[in-house]
Amino acid sequence: MIFLQAQDPAPLQTEKTLSLIELIQNGGLGGQLIIGLLFILLLMVVYIYFERLFAIRSAVQVSPNFMPQIRTYVMNGKIDGAQQLCITENAPVSRLVSKGLSRIGRPLDDINTAIENAGRLEVYQLEKNISILATISGAAPMLGFLGTVIGMILSIFEISNAGGNIDMQLLADGLYTAMTTTVAGLIVGILGYITYNHLVVKTNKAVYQMEATSLEFLDLLNEPA
Repeated sequence: MIFLQAQDPAPLQTEKTLSLIELIQNGGLGGQLIIGLLFILLLMVVYIYFERLFAIRSAVQVSPNFMPQIRTYVMNGKIDGAQQLCITENAPVSRLVSKGLSRIGRPLDDINTAIENAGRLEVYQLEKNISILATISGAAPMLGFLGTVIGMILSIFEISNAGGNIDMQLLADGLYTAMTTTVAGLIVGILGYITYNHLVVKTNKAVYQMEATSLEFLDLLNEPA
């Protein structure tokens, strides 16, 4: 009779979980500073995006009866009434029309030049701080890579101090921490890029609206009495 020797059961492997807080805490001073800076950039992205989005939406909200009423006032020679309507509307489009109304009586080229100059100021106001999003979208991933390089250097430094005895656990923890800054940088950069392009599209629509209204106003002045 053959007796089989019972084998000891294989030791249970404990599942290791990743904690973002622990990775940041173990990342050293350099990694923590970069994560903190990326968090500040993320807050800037969120603030600038929503502040500009609401400002642009408010800028393009013009009454559909605005230009027909302007036409009626101008055709009847009631320039003061048209100016009051522009003040009441209080939008970039109405301010351009108001600038043109203030130049009525001068050559059409002078009126056009005045409207163009006022339009540049309005576009500048609409685009305020949007370029910061473009800067963040490019700088955030580079900051993340910088944190990764710092983490890799620290891991190699720990290996060299170990005297050739490589602790895989220590190396793995160092790599986890190093990659955390890269992920954070990419997330902030992607959000900055998406929000920047979305605001650019919204701004272009507002600019097209101002251009169309300006041309309509100039055509109105050019109509025969």
